[in-house]
Amino acid sequence: MFLLKLSWANLLNKPLSTLLSLLLLTLGVGLISLLLLLNTQVQEKFTNNIRNIDMVVGAKGSPLQLILSSVYHIDYPTGNIALSEARQLLRNPLVKKAIPLAYGDSYEGYRIVGTLPSYVEHYKAEIATGKMWEKPFEVSVGNTVAQQKNLQVGDTFYSAHGLVENAIETHEHHPFKVVGIFKPSNSVLDQLILTPVESIWQVHDHDHEHAHDHDHEHAHDHDDDHDHEHEENGHTHGNKHEKGHDHKAIALAHKAEKTNTTPQKRKKMPLPELGEDDDSKSITALFVQFRSPLGMMTVPRKVNEDTNMQAAVPAIEVNRLFGLMGFGMNTLRGIAVVIMLIAAISVFISLYNSLKDRQYEMALMRSMGASPSTLFIMIVQESMLLSLIGFGLGLLLSRLGLGVLAGMLEESFHYSFNIWQFLPQEGLLFALTLVIGFVAALLPAIQASRTNISKTLAHA
Repeated sequence: MFLLKLSWANLLNKPLSTLLSLLLLTLGVGLISLLLLLNTQVQEKFTNNIRNIDMVVGAKGSPLQLILSSVYHIDYPTGNIALSEARQLLRNPLVKKAIPLAYGDSYEGYRIVGTLPSYVEHYKAEIATGKMWEKPFEVSVGNTVAQQKNLQVGDTFYSAHGLVENAIETHEHHPFKVVGIFKPSNSVLDQLILTPVESIWQVHDHDHEHAHDHDHEHAHDHDDDHDHEHEENGHTHGNKHEKGHDHKAIALAHKAEKTNTTPQKRKKMPLPELGEDDDSKSITALFVQFRSPLGMMTVPRKVNEDTNMQAAVPAIEVNRLFGLMGFGMNTLRGIAVVIMLIAAISVFISLYNSLKDRQYEMALMRSMGASPSTLFIMIVQESMLLSLIGFGLGLLLSRLGLGVLAGMLEESFHYSFNIWQFLPQEGLLFALTLVIGFVAALLPAIQASRTNISKTLAHA
């Protein structure tokens, strides 16, 4: 205990050199720990969310953008695909099951996703309060959304187009009603508001009908004015008004004609929950699971070559993404290692130089009965104390840094991070820090243990 106090007093005796060594150790440990936390938690989130999804199908575009927008909901979709074309894909015998997603609207920055109950089952999510949605415009809300927006069962809200938090354009013709709130699932579902696909269709069908009616009324008024002008000029066109077609009636007639298609011409298709085929219906993405690995090898290429859709394999795209991120991560990790090595050199120089000023002290300790091993341990303890304090401050620095980054990421992408998670790799980092401290003190400690008592006291 006496040696420990003496070692601590020696460190305080050289405050500037001690502070420099401590600062370098803290920066090195903090940066490495922060990279470990970010890399581990991001990989966990990305891996958990793509589990059991063999292929994602969407509109033509970037495969990576398709994965980011449909699986992780951190990008904008590449477009929509026709429901009829998606059903055509599901005729393939290699397809085991599929989960449709329809989105494009949000509530205060949180995405509203139209889907089926199988989407909830896929992520093994459970209801905490309330129930699952049962009909259009009922929603079940992810736990994070409910907490951030203070939503309760029975609350109602209006959706807005896009993902802007303070959107101006809202769909106020029909409110969504919260009927359930999910338990935390540690998946992307925590950040979503789920509803039947029909909700998304009806919201946008209403907008299209409203725009169509407005255009039709404008065109009808223009025709009446045009006919009135002709009548004033003595050129009556009585039949023209009769031919000013009732566009809504014609549209309904065409729809009825499609609906009356004979059953013999329609083949029973997957996704029966979404009703009969309708060329006017579309979805944003489709999650596909294959019956065998053969599907992974053949179906994506066939979709990309023979259809108007884009197929992407999540595992491939995520590995490609981490490959792009890996270079930056490795570079930062290398910088952190260099900083720790510089810290070790700083500790070594500090201890080595202090021996010159402490030679008389060492000789007195030897003359009073201290053994060479006692001096060796004292010098090593000084370095170990620096290493322990530097490691503790480095961990604290990494948590503060992750807290800042987590706040930024949560605000932009609604993804949360556990800043107090301790990783097994940090145990190895702790051991590495102690080894660096020991190696830095080894040569000064050996020299201290070999102090020549008579020679040192004679020259004092």
